Amino acid sequence: MDDRTPLPSAPRAEGCSAAARAVAARCEPRVNELARLITRDTFADLLHYRSLPTDMRDIEIAATVRYGLRLFLRRVRGETGAEEDSYRYFRERAAQRAEEGLPLHVLLRTHLMARRILWSALREVARPGEQGALLELADILVTAQEAMIGDVAESYLDEQAALAAEQREERRSLLRALLAGEEVPAARVEDMGAADGGLVLALRLDADDPRPAPGAALAAVADRRRLRRLQAALERALSRDVLVLVEGDRCHAIVPRRREPSTGPGHETSPPGLPVLPADLAQRLAADCGQPVHLAVCEADTAADYADADRTAADILAIVRALGRAPGVYRLGDVLLEYHLSRPGRGRAALAALLDPVYDRPDLALTLRTYVAQHQDRRATAGILGVHRNTVDNRISRAGALMGADVTSPQGYALALAALTARELRP
Repeated sequence: MDDRTPLPSAPRAEGCSAAARAVAARCEPRVNELARLITRDTFADLLHYRSLPTDMRDIEIAATVRYGLRLFLRRVRGETGAEEDSYRYFRERAAQRAEEGLPLHVLLRTHLMARRILWSALREVARPGEQGALLELADILVTAQEAMIGDVAESYLDEQAALAAEQREERRSLLRALLAGEEVPAARVEDMGAADGGLVLALRLDADDPRPAPGAALAAVADRRRLRRLQAALERALSRDVLVLVEGDRCHAIVPRRREPSTGPGHETSPPGLPVLPADLAQRLAADCGQPVHLAVCEADTAADYADADRTAADILAIVRALGRAPGVYRLGDVLLEYHLSRPGRGRAALAALLDPVYDRPDLALTLRTYVAQHQDRRATAGILGVHRNTVDNRISRAGALMGADVTSPQGYALALAALTARELRP
């Protein structure tokens, strides 16, 4: 058949012969009997079906089976309206089954098994010489089954997708509340697997792109795609248990502690330990996202500590990015001095002000930042800036003079580091 030829829908009622209608009419008095046979005996072979509530099996599913049997008989009789939106009932029931968690394969098998029992009943009541009528009825069953199965599967999957989206949004709302320090019911935190604390991560992609920036709408789409890739990469690297929240251009995550079952007496659970991040986590994320990643990590001893840990991780992330640190994973111990210097107060403002005259000369400011980031390595600084080492020496000397300190001395270097930290992180 040509691929462009539309598949037939249910056969037209006026196409049924009188013989086919006669065979179908003999099954009509058996509708209730067949429905009981199907729901109590035939479906009983399905594993998940046996665990369903009795009222669902004997009332709701039985009613759906009866509806299907009578719909077939109406269709054969050619009753007006038998074809118009005849599967709405099936679609509504499919959505309900999705909400209740019945697996899709079980739902589809119930429909197919019911058709099989109906076909057996038609064969039983057929008389010699009515083979042609049976073929007509078989064609109606098979053709109608195509549309019915498609409608049921589509409605089930649509409802399942809607439920999943609702659950994801609820999960994001709960995670957002946890990280903001808001009140979250303990039972919900337990459901998320985050009741025992864990690691809080703050991440950001280095999205610098030398190409011309697209329009605002396209740029927003690109940012969302990058962050979705980052979320997927986190889940691959840290397991599906990681809780991820994308907010603006940043990503926050909680890696919960794991309760490990004990092999001791009573099979008690051992105290949960902190998760261990892969040593190459930043490289994995960068490879998956196609861009370098800065990642800050802070521990949360309990669920009540998530908000403070998230703020600390965000501060660490801001520090390493502002000071030009290389992409990678950072903890508080990696920037302890800088973190202390970044705290608000008069001292920070005074430190930042030391660099005002230096920042009037962009070449001096860039050289000083690079020199400090390279831990006073003149050769590395010259290589990064693409200038001679003597040029670096001259610029560092002039920057120090403007600051009023010898930046090459231990005290002057510490002052430059403190001033840069205060200036780059001030509001």
